[in-house]
Amino acid sequence: MNESQEYQYDPIQLDLLYLHRVTTYNMGTFYHRHNGYELYIFLRGNVNFYIENRCYHLERGDLIVLSPEEMHRSFALDKNEYERITINLQKSYLNRLSTSSTNLSACFDHRPKGKGNIIHLNEEELEQFLKLTTQVEQMLLISDYGADIMRNMLIARLLLMTNLTFKHTNFVPTDIMPELVRNAMEYIETNLTESLTLQQLSEKLFTNSSYISRQFKKHTGLTIRNYILNRRIELAQNCLSEGMSITEACYHSGFGDYANFIRTFTKMVGTSPGKFARKPSDPELK
Repeated sequence: MNESQEYQYDPIQLDLLYLHRVTTYNMGTFYHRHNGYELYIFLRGNVNFYIENRCYHLERGDLIVLSPEEMHRSFALDKNEYERITINLQKSYLNRLSTSSTNLSACFDHRPKGKGNIIHLNEEELEQFLKLTTQVEQMLLISDYGADIMRNMLIARLLLMTNLTFKHTNFVPTDIMPELVRNAMEYIETNLTESLTLQQLSEKLFTNSSYISRQFKKHTGLTIRNYILNRRIELAQNCLSEGMSITEACYHSGFGDYANFIRTFTKMVGTSPGKFARKPSDPELK
């Protein structure tokens, strides 16, 4: 993956983006975030799915929920067909579908970051979900009178089922993230606002720096440097959303150079820090 392309801004422009994909490849995406929620249903393939500092080998019927703040990637381990359904949803859209007593974004928001993302559906439960997703897919192809209302009703039902399933599950997925990569991520997170170098990581983890770099890129798709930049920009977005000035956000998020902060933020977010801070809607995350 060309690192110059890793942070191209590609926001979801619609309230709802539905994709049912079957691909054959032996590679994956790099760690990334979206500017909306994501509902992911795994159907078949030999795939590892990474969320923050965790990794899961997927099985048919695995259902994953992702908030805009959660970094994730999929990686196909061989050239067998990889089939999944992904549904991206804007926060404002879920707010409109929710009521004062039923918050349809609860399964995305009301849990620790990077935890509680995945449950497993048995075949009967999976068929119920697929029946709804098939209807959604059909309604997206037509523009007849009432089609939008029917589509919204189906999405609301799908999200209601998702929330109820997560609420009542006792499923505990097996985390297969290598300890070295997890420890590197945790060290970066703890020291994000400080000076961070590969040499520091190497000394902290008692491991050769070249080996750390190779393993980190293998499991995240990103270099350590770009991972750190992504995390710092995410922190800067949060700072700006909380009302900090651009200068405060720059230094609070670990950037020592103001001009570099402006350039990096604009490249990765797709808008300048000033425009981002003035934007009244939800933060747009990569």
